[in-house]
Order: sequence, then structure tokens, then C-alpha cells
Amino acid sequence: MRKLWNSLSLVGRRRSISYFSKSYTSDAPFNCCTKTHGLLIRPNNKFATTPFRNMDTLVQKPSPIPSRQRKIMGKSQLEEAFESAETTEEMLKAFSNMEGVFEERELGLASLKIGLKLDHEGEDPEKALSFAKRALKALEKDNNNNTPSSLPVAMCLQLLGSVSFSLKRFSDSLGYLNRANRVLARLQDVGVVSVYDVRPVLHAVQLELANVKNAMGRREEALENLRKCLEIKEVTFEEDSGELGKGNRDLAEAYVAVLNFKEALPYCLKALEIHIKGLGMNSVEVAHDRKLLGIVYSGLEEHEKALEQNVLAQRILKNWNLNADLLRAEIDAANMMIALGRYDEAVCTLKGVVQQTEKDSETRALVLVSMAKALCNQEKFVDCKSCLEVSLGILDKRERISPVEVAEAYSEISMQYETMNEFETAISLLKRTLALLEMQPQEQHSEGSISARIGWLLLLTGKVQQAIPYLESAAERLKDSFGPKHFGVGYIYNNLGAAYLELDRPQSAAQMFAVAKDIMDTSLGPHHADTIESCQNLSKAYGEMGRIAAMSLQLNFNSKLLMLGKAMEQVQKMSLEKLNDF
Repeated sequence: MRKLWNSLSLVGRRRSISYFSKSYTSDAPFNCCTKTHGLLIRPNNKFATTPFRNMDTLVQKPSPIPSRQRKIMGKSQLEEAFESAETTEEMLKAFSNMEGVFEERELGLASLKIGLKLDHEGEDPEKALSFAKRALKALEKDNNNNTPSSLPVAMCLQLLGSVSFSLKRFSDSLGYLNRANRVLARLQDVGVVSVYDVRPVLHAVQLELANVKNAMGRREEALENLRKCLEIKEVTFEEDSGELGKGNRDLAEAYVAVLNFKEALPYCLKALEIHIKGLGMNSVEVAHDRKLLGIVYSGLEEHEKALEQNVLAQRILKNWNLNADLLRAEIDAANMMIALGRYDEAVCTLKGVVQQTEKDSETRALVLVSMAKALCNQEKFVDCKSCLEVSLGILDKRERISPVEVAEAYSEISMQYETMNEFETAISLLKRTLALLEMQPQEQHSEGSISARIGWLLLLTGKVQQAIPYLESAAERLKDSFGPKHFGVGYIYNNLGAAYLELDRPQSAAQMFAVAKDIMDTSLGPHHADTIESCQNLSKAYGEMGRIAAMSLQLNFNSKLLMLGKAMEQVQKMSLEKLNDF
């Protein structure tokens, strides 16, 4: 079965990419989804079709073939049949024939190939899982850390991780992928396998780890795996390769997802540079880079630069007749205009876009939300509410179809009601958003952000006791997603401090403010306005603790004076009684 290993290749799954819920995809040649030319090297016998090789005039009887050789020939034919199978059905039929002849430990690579094929098709993950487990069991029997057979073991573990991810068994997936990572690290240390063989598997493992960690809400950790993916590409491809362009953009998008726009910027610019050089100014890849660059500049509050990139992207999308992408880009442009205070221009743009959308489409709902934002900023509250109500009517019908996108829209709508001081409506919408996100395990970061907003609004409306559980939940979720030193976590602890202070618990408040100050010192710097405010809040909490301590001392002193006074009265009374006795 050694020939089987020589031509076995990884199968990578193509997954859809969305901005808010990112699942990263493997690229050729790391993908290796391409059809292999077979698992066996076919014998090239130039004499096979040449008749009359034997020049003797007498007909000779063929010499008898030993039974061991016949068995080997039978195995070879079965391998040939499995190798030539192209469809899953043909492969399964050939594999079934092999099961009667080969020992279980000899079927490891064939099981692996079927598992990879099934995983690539994505139609029967349970069957793919069964073959992957069977392959691992067989290959581990032959494995030791000093032979190349450890590499197929790593491939099995990567496959098990991929299939478990498809089945939403994220903890299982993480376990398999971490094991694969350890096997590959040992192989690299020992050096018995070519680095060119290890890299594709290592890339697949790192990419899948990023997907799993994102799904578990551990986005900050996923960034490290994506950085390793890019490092592997950098030592594999030429510096101006399109693969490096896409790798840089993937990493930029991951940083945008955790709101780290500063770190995203250089990777986005690098992706744009590579794609312009390799594909030209008018390529679709360049359009995607420019759209992302616009989002990054918006996050950095450089809205003029953001709009400039968006306009350039729109021109390319229009040239390629990518109308759906063009509509989204126009909505983004309108939001950038709103950020720049160009409300009339934004409304005009959105009126043009809404005419191109279907009546009950999700895109129309998003257009109306953006239009409401512009009208709200112009204090045209009646028109704003009208847009929001129509949008809510559309979104309500799409909760089951696109729960994450609808949740994002609800969150945006709640902001408009918050701006109009309609806090109860805003809170109600946010609770609706939270209910949708709680059913999406990969949206833990969004769930944390929404909990934080609910907590803050409850605090704002005087419902302090109700606010605390939401804020505490938000802090834990965002720490898991973005890390304990993210500025967003700092803001939540600041609000928790305010809540405890409101409840006359200055010691608890001081603890929360101290944590907030420490986080903001690290993430924003000691001179940032919010860091300074956290210092002032901490001082206020300590002052309140001092005031309560002083009051306690005063009360204690007063109590002692009172007791002393009573004692003096008692002494005087006893003295008078004694005098009367005389």
C-alpha cells in the first residue's frame, strides 16, 4: 500500500465567507481538492502489448504461478480498481471488494482517502467520520514517531477535526486538531519527512483550528493560527503570489472582526498591493480589498479615506456587473456619508439603492435601517420610525432564514431608538437580538456585546439590580472572545463599577474600577480620555469608601459617647440614692 500513500492528497473544504461570521477557506495548492491521477503508479511495461515475444516455434506451457504471487496479483488488481474509481459510489464499491482480501491495518490509507472525499462533498459527515476513525485506528497500529507514517496519522486527525467541525462538535474538533499539530511538530523536529510534505497538512490544521476557535468565540486565539497560515504561505509561494494576497486579506478580516483596525490596516494594504501587481487595477480581488480597506478606515474614523476606497471598489464591481456586491458597497458608502455628516447625500444614495431591491428582501431592510440612521441624525424622527417599522416587518419574517444577519440589523435598529431616547424599545429589541444569538455558538462575541449594551441601558434607566447579571455575563464572554485586555472588556468593568457604586457598595465598585483602569492602561494607554475617566471613577469609589469609613467611625464614636453618658447618669443616680440613705 506504499504506492497509495505516494499519491494521496489532502481534500480541503470550501466554505462560504461572510464578514461577521468568518470561516476561512483553504487555497490551492494547500487545498489539494484537485482530482488525483490515481493512488497507484501504473506499471509501464512496454512489452505488454508486443505479441510473439517468444520466438520459439514450439508452444510452451506457462509455468505455474505460486499461490502467494496470485494473491499479490489479486491485491494489485483491487488496488488498481480503487485507484481508478472517480465517484464516491465507485470508491465505496472498490473498497468493499478490498475488505475481503486486505487486512484491516492495510486499509488505513484507502479509508483515509474515502473519508477525505466524503468530507469534501460534505453530504454525509457521519459516514466521513466513520471512515476517518477507521483510518486512524489502522494507521496508528503501523505508526511510530520515527517513520513517515506519522504524516498520514496527522492527516487522519486533521480530517477528524474537519468532520467534527461540520457536525458542530467543536470540543472534539479542537482535540483532534491539537493532536495533529503535535504530531506535525514532532515530525518537523525529527526531520524524517520532507518539509514540503508537512506544510500542506500543517496549513490545513492551522486553518481548521482558526475556524473552530472562531466558532467557539475564541477569536483572539484564532488570530494566532491565521498568522501561522500566512507564515506558511510566505515560505511556500513567491512574494507577489495571489495566495499571499488572499492570506493577507484573510488576516486583515480577522482583525476587523475583533475591532482591531490598526493591526488590520497593514495586512489589507499588502493584499491590495499584491493583487494590483498580479491582477491589475480592475480585478474583482482588488475590489474586495478596497471594500475591506474602506471598512478599516471607517473603524479608524478616517471616513474620507474610507469613502474614497469604497468609490474605487464600486467602479470595479460595476464593470464586472456584480450587482449584489455593488448594492452592499453603496449601502456602505451611505453609512460613510452619515459618519461624515453628509445626511442629504446619504439619503439620496439610499433612495437610489432601495429602488433596486425586492420588496421583502433582506437588502431592502438594511437600506431602510441606514436611511433611518440618516433621518435620525437630521432629527426627522417620524420618518425615521416609519423606516424602522417597515424594516422590522421584513426582518421578522427572516429570523429563521438568516438569524445572524437579522440579529445584526436588530442591534442597529435598537441604536436608533436609543438615540431617540426610547430606551424600553431599544432594550426590547436587544433582548430579541440576544435570543437569536444564543442559538449560534459561533456568535459568542456578538452575544457578549449585546449583553453589555442591555446592561448599560438598564443602568441608564435606573434598573441597576437588573443590569449587573447582563454586565457580568458580557465581561466573561468578551474575555473569552477578545482576550482579558481588550478595551471593550474595560468598558464593561467600568459600568459594573458604576452599578455597584449606585448600590452603595463602594468596595466592589473600587475592585471593578481598578480592573477597568488596568485594562485601559494596556489597551488604550495611560493618557487616553477613557483611561483617565477610569482613574477618576476609582478615586471616587475610594472617596466613597473613606466617607463611609468616616461615617462609621463617627457613628461608633457617637455610640460610645451615648454609652458613656448613660453610664454617668447611672453613677449620678446611684450617688443620689446613697445620699438619701444618710
